[in-house]
Amino acid sequence: MERKRPFVRQGTVLFNELELFLQFGCKLFLFVLVWKLTRLKKEEFHVNGFKKLFAPVDMTVGKPWEDIVIFTVPMLIGNIAQQLYNTVDSVVVGRFVGDNALAAVGSAGPILNLLIVLFVGISMGAGIMVSQYLGARNREALSKTIGTSIVLTGIASLLVMVLATLAARPLLEILNTPESIVDWCTSYLRILFIGVAGMAFYNILSGILRGLGDSMSALVYLLVASGLNIVLDLLFVAKLGMGVSGVALATAIAQGISALLCIRRLTKLGELFDMEWKYIRLFKQYASGIIRLGVPSGVTQAIMSMAMLVVQSLTNSFGELFIAANVIVMRVDGFAMMPNFSFGTAMTTYAGQNVGAGEYERVSRGAKQGTFMAMGTSAAIVGLILLFGRHLMKIFTNTPELVTLSMQMMTILAAGYVAVAVTQTLSGVMRGAGDTMTPMWISMVSTIVIRVPLAYGLVYLSKTPELPEGERACIFVSLLISWVLGAVITSIFYKRGKWRKKAIL
Repeated sequence: MERKRPFVRQGTVLFNELELFLQFGCKLFLFVLVWKLTRLKKEEFHVNGFKKLFAPVDMTVGKPWEDIVIFTVPMLIGNIAQQLYNTVDSVVVGRFVGDNALAAVGSAGPILNLLIVLFVGISMGAGIMVSQYLGARNREALSKTIGTSIVLTGIASLLVMVLATLAARPLLEILNTPESIVDWCTSYLRILFIGVAGMAFYNILSGILRGLGDSMSALVYLLVASGLNIVLDLLFVAKLGMGVSGVALATAIAQGISALLCIRRLTKLGELFDMEWKYIRLFKQYASGIIRLGVPSGVTQAIMSMAMLVVQSLTNSFGELFIAANVIVMRVDGFAMMPNFSFGTAMTTYAGQNVGAGEYERVSRGAKQGTFMAMGTSAAIVGLILLFGRHLMKIFTNTPELVTLSMQMMTILAAGYVAVAVTQTLSGVMRGAGDTMTPMWISMVSTIVIRVPLAYGLVYLSKTPELPEGERACIFVSLLISWVLGAVITSIFYKRGKWRKKAIL
């Protein structure tokens, strides 16, 4: 094990760098508050005060682009905070334990993603149904959908906690995880799976809040939990020397807190639905609807996670340095993808509410405006990555060779984020309308048919006496190609318009 680095010096550097993320989030938060204030009538503000600022957004009225921005910005800040969970884990173990610990946390990621697809499915299915029933002003159906979602989440949490905890080590061994990090990976995963209920309920309940048009409350709760996660990471790892297990425990506790806060918020939205015990049970009709709409999204996530696992095995063949570089790239990638995912989720809620209200022409206008905003945001982020990428890499490690390698791989991916913006926004529209199958098939094609064969094929073709394992950059080239082709395919299917016939109402 690598020697731990001094707490005071590394802690000061870490806080300075994390401060940049917090300042950015605070500025966005203030921006959306001011904007919402300007949209309130004077008498509304005097009567209801700040309650109006945190009220759910009715996306069936007003200018589409304004509704999308007002909804997206809080969610973007929330995604920054969500990404901080894993990023702070990586920063802390990378600086206080060593590069091998950083590789261990990253290698555990694909397995973690694979085994939480149940929650992705429930969250997506519930969010779609909630937004459409809200748009249709169907209080009874909305109440039963939310109650059913809570029960399904509890069942799925129990299954994952038992099965995934037992399967963690065997899966790591199948993936040829290096012996030097396999124990760390195992302990990290097992702690997260034992505490999976907090993560599950936060994701599902925040998805319900977004379906109701309330992205502000979930943001505030997640910011609180993120701050707690940072403090606990530093306490458990830097102060108490718990290593990789410490960051997993910190994340589990913080996610549990955010879930409790979401439950509290739902109990206060009685003007929209009824949060009573008679609705907290499995209603067959609504459970089947959530599963029908959510399974394709869960399968999509599973496919992406399986592709990551298959490619992870190829990544592992290039050694620990490249594994660590891949972890750093994926962490930066997580932040670069956040605007795309935020716009995609916003478009799902926007489309769901307007489809429920029968406003299809408004859906099309919003889709066009949302796509252009997402592309512009991604283009700006690409420019920032190319200019300041090395500084981002240095957050995770002080090893010059690792910083250089990570920046080279990130440069390959940079242009692909604009393509992903198109994929995410248009897929969000289709999902919100009730068509979750088309995005699933597109994901299958772009990952199974394009990305994985390309990764192995390009690496094989690049083998030379000087590079017996092949050119490692081919792994990222294959990802870039799959992103671009995925955007093209998504645009074609969106224009065909079959998603217009998929509403659940």
